[in-house]
Amino acid sequence: MSPVETGAIGIAILFGLVALGMPIGFAMGLVGFVGFAVLISFHAAVIKLGVVAFDLSTNYAIGTVPLFLFMAQILFASGIGRDLYDFAARMIGHFRGGLAMATIGASAGFAAVNASSLATTATMGLVALPEMRKHGYSDSLAAGSVAAGGTIGSLIPPSGMFIIYGILTETSIGAMFAAGIIPGILLALFYMVVIGIRCRLNPAAGPAGPVFDLAGRWDGAKRTVDVILLFVLVMGGIIWGWFTPTEAGAIGAFGAAVLSLVRGRLKLAEIRTAALETLKTTGMIFGILYGALMFNAFVTVTTIPLNVVGWVGAVEVSPLVVLLLILLVYFFLGMILDASAMMTLTVPLFFPLVTDLGYDAVFFGVLVVRMTEIALITPPVGMNVYVLSGVARDIPLGRIFQGTAPFVLADVFHVALLIAVPALILWLPNL
Repeated sequence: MSPVETGAIGIAILFGLVALGMPIGFAMGLVGFVGFAVLISFHAAVIKLGVVAFDLSTNYAIGTVPLFLFMAQILFASGIGRDLYDFAARMIGHFRGGLAMATIGASAGFAAVNASSLATTATMGLVALPEMRKHGYSDSLAAGSVAAGGTIGSLIPPSGMFIIYGILTETSIGAMFAAGIIPGILLALFYMVVIGIRCRLNPAAGPAGPVFDLAGRWDGAKRTVDVILLFVLVMGGIIWGWFTPTEAGAIGAFGAAVLSLVRGRLKLAEIRTAALETLKTTGMIFGILYGALMFNAFVTVTTIPLNVVGWVGAVEVSPLVVLLLILLVYFFLGMILDASAMMTLTVPLFFPLVTDLGYDAVFFGVLVVRMTEIALITPPVGMNVYVLSGVARDIPLGRIFQGTAPFVLADVFHVALLIAVPALILWLPNL
């Protein structure tokens, strides 16, 4: 049996194990280890297992994961999500659909201090959804804006998906963080336009909220200005080269703890909970990365990436067509796989091909994360929708998916714009 045939069988087995419910990290590690042993030797597979573990545990960049996660958990415990939403609602809540737009704005802000789209969705679901429903918003618009707003979380740094992509492809995590800022802001604007159009077509879906005077708006701003300055310090320091992403994570975590203590919102029990949740999530990410790196080693020795590159090179199609086909694959995979599984399964296969075609690694990384985020609000495996359904149990899943449909259309236009104008992604990293 040829290495390519062995690789194809291994990939099929991997998809089968994931479909049966095996954790993605364990499934990838198992298939990678067995496949490597079959193609090379059992002794070599055991050595590779140890090398992967050592390389991962001593990788300086991996320190960004627990540090940024701890920063997010501390700010979550201090009520930052509610403060951001309250400020956004006071600024634009008096417009038709304003509270839904405020939800998008608050999601973008909360994503700036959070490494998880699911956490953003859960937080905004608890904070914003009851407020919108109280003011007469339709369940479809309210739930759709919360679920879609959560997808901004993997574009606005610190992004857990960017960290995973950077480690899998050895791409600068700092460059990935910088690359996500402009697309993340643009996505928030796209979503607000969708809300505006929906409320213009159906004014009853998003009635205007209360009007706050200048003093009321300033009162809301005062509770968020310190967090915004912390984000500017952390991200500005990375972009301008003052410190590395790992150092930025340490500064962010320390700054979040200081701000929360100064506000008087952080107690010992909350610190303990934040640390425990950080350890749990970090362990999960490490497990996924460990399995993915072992699977990468197996895929490499199968020569599948080299054969795919050669096959595409022999077919006379433009690099753009190949890129669009890859993104189309991501769109359909998103309907059956969760975001982390989709990235760790496909990046080892597609990355060599895309870079061989001349596309920038950072550019492709943002597009991959963008496609994995679309998967979070498309059926049947729309994890943001399921998280929101757990928060708002009286809203049917179908109703939430119906509410996210217009935002998926906005996602398609957003991705098309990023492909047409790569500078939107690459301008900040190139600084």
